[in-house]
Amino acid sequence: MLISDLDCNTLKTHLSGQGLRFRTGPFSVSLRATIPAIARHIAKLYPHSETLDNDAFIDFHITTHQVAGLRRWLKPQVVFSFDGYKPFKPLPLAQAAAAFEWGLNWCIASSSHQYLIIHSAVVEKDGQAVILPGSPGSGKSTLCAALIHRGWRLFSDEMALLSAADGMIHSVPRPVSLKNQSIEIIKAFTQEPVWGERIEGTTKGDIEHMCAPDSSVRQPPTAIHAKYLVFPHYQSGCLTEITPLSKGRASMNLIENAFNFNILGHQGFEMVSDLVDSLECYDFTYPDLKQALDGIEQITSAKP
Repeated sequence: MLISDLDCNTLKTHLSGQGLRFRTGPFSVSLRATIPAIARHIAKLYPHSETLDNDAFIDFHITTHQVAGLRRWLKPQVVFSFDGYKPFKPLPLAQAAAAFEWGLNWCIASSSHQYLIIHSAVVEKDGQAVILPGSPGSGKSTLCAALIHRGWRLFSDEMALLSAADGMIHSVPRPVSLKNQSIEIIKAFTQEPVWGERIEGTTKGDIEHMCAPDSSVRQPPTAIHAKYLVFPHYQSGCLTEITPLSKGRASMNLIENAFNFNILGHQGFEMVSDLVDSLECYDFTYPDLKQALDGIEQITSAKP
């Protein structure tokens, strides 16, 4: 059964009771929440996620709840907790959906050390996967959002999961988080996506989440060997430039974008080395979305 098979009342009953149990990529989540914005977010942006039975193993027991007392009325806030632990300070109640998404990112990055976790989008087409690491402002999520509406499959918008067991990238297709001007760029680019509610005034600016294409979510969790490592850099007014990267420089850049490299230690170093040795690596600077899409097409269609 999928989340979309649950009517509104049933969904709310699960969320407010023992928890809505569902799968996202290789992870199983139990979410408890009585905040209406969370219910709307899950219904709209996770419709094709598989629900799980009550006896299913759960990786992350998550609760989002409104702060009680006077703050409930004077300054409403939301608290995110994982197995009873509260890793963040309360956020404004209007940011509840963002708190869930950021919190789930934290759960994965802080506890899933069977993977080297890279801050990166991953897209795939015709068996060729591209890893797109990116710091804030690089245009990673904007480029990812455009690619998955031009024939590419979404593996992840936020993190590449490189398995220590098989050296493959594992898929975790969740909503794509877009910020500020990127929201309007993608809305002008395609009419296809389903969007969540606008969340204004976060520490990252205004945010909207774009639903992952059902074609990416409905496929069973899969893994693939990546072929390209591309570091995107949006720079207004610049010339498009695609520069091959040495293996050493690519490795250092990748390490800088890995959440848990220090935790994995020597194993993490070996995983980075093995991954980079198998990839074509590029630095990619572009001035706008069209040039970005053309550049990715140029990189991935080049003859060996």
